[in-house]
Amino acid sequence: MKFTASQKLLQQFDGGAALSSHPDKVGESERAAADVKFKSISKAYEILSDDDKRDAYDARGMAAFEAGNPMGAEVDLDDLLSQMFGMGMNGVPGGGPGPGKPRKPRKGDNEEQSYTVTLEELYKGKTTRFATRKNVVCKTCRGSGGKDMAKPKECSACHGRGMQHGLKSTGAGLVTQETVICNPCKGTGKVYRDKERCKKCKGERVVEEKKVLELYIPRGSKEGDKIKIEGEADQLPDQEPGDIVFKLVEAEHKTFQRAGPDLMANVNIDLSEALCGFSRILVKHLDGRGIHVKHPRHRSGPLKPESIIKVGGEGMPHKKSDLRGDLYLLVNVDFPDENWLKKDKHIEKLRALLPEPGKQIQAETVDEVDYEEDANLDSFGGEAAQGEQWEDEDDEESSQPQCAQQ
Repeated sequence: MKFTASQKLLQQFDGGAALSSHPDKVGESERAAADVKFKSISKAYEILSDDDKRDAYDARGMAAFEAGNPMGAEVDLDDLLSQMFGMGMNGVPGGGPGPGKPRKPRKGDNEEQSYTVTLEELYKGKTTRFATRKNVVCKTCRGSGGKDMAKPKECSACHGRGMQHGLKSTGAGLVTQETVICNPCKGTGKVYRDKERCKKCKGERVVEEKKVLELYIPRGSKEGDKIKIEGEADQLPDQEPGDIVFKLVEAEHKTFQRAGPDLMANVNIDLSEALCGFSRILVKHLDGRGIHVKHPRHRSGPLKPESIIKVGGEGMPHKKSDLRGDLYLLVNVDFPDENWLKKDKHIEKLRALLPEPGKQIQAETVDEVDYEEDANLDSFGGEAAQGEQWEDEDDEESSQPQCAQQ
């Protein structure tokens, strides 16, 4: 089909091809194959008649229509049109590219994998090199799979179509028919005899090659970000290689927690620092810097447990920007142990320095009770589960023998 073909011309092609391939027009033994071809023709017309879908096919091939595609994601539309109409997407008999407009190679599938990074690496950025093995087009046979001057024969498995019909399980004992790439000929429709195959690739058209790649992780990247190395996925003849896509996974950090561009860390101060103030390094940052905080006693009074110290501009960097998030420090106050103050005179001096107790609770009846000093909440509510259970009087009565009525 030429790109300038009118909708009327497209409809004529679609109508004639669909009519001849309709399942009702063939015998029972050929109905399954005709049904697949009928759906394929309908899909071909749907792509040809829609500019956006035709552009998507040019960019990614049939992989762009993988969801709900009756032909399978790897079926080449040029092959289908060549079989049905004797022409390809550009309207040239035999499926060849039109004059002055060579067909853009279909792009292969991307290869996705996870890549774990530390918070330090996300903070500072990272460049790493790694070795990988990938399939590349065989240079000896230039991707044909055969020796020079050798002529391939038609694939007997697919009869030269490059596609095969198969059954796919959909669960619950149900199967559906699908069209997939022919494995013996790898979708070419042609195979070489054993003695005519390329000695380098053994007729596979591709060989494995080791290559060193470089991965750059920008500073400020986050969990779930995807980083592409373009064109480095496995190669196939007559196909633009896909990309290698790394999905970042952030490793848990022992000090910092991240929320967007902000960081949070727990810091410990002792009771004297909470009451009298301090000036010291509270935490070591992701780049190794010590974060020094000066908190004089008169600034805002004593620091209470779970107070928050916010340090502006010391969070994670924003990608492609000089801006940074903030650092939140959650204060934990460490109280001294039970033996730090033994003499009564020291206790009285401390009491004199501390604020006086607040208003006392008054009650008419007062009980002085004992208490456990090392108690915790582990047993809180536990007795209720094992305590007395209510017994309904009706249940007791129903359990007694009853006289049978005459």
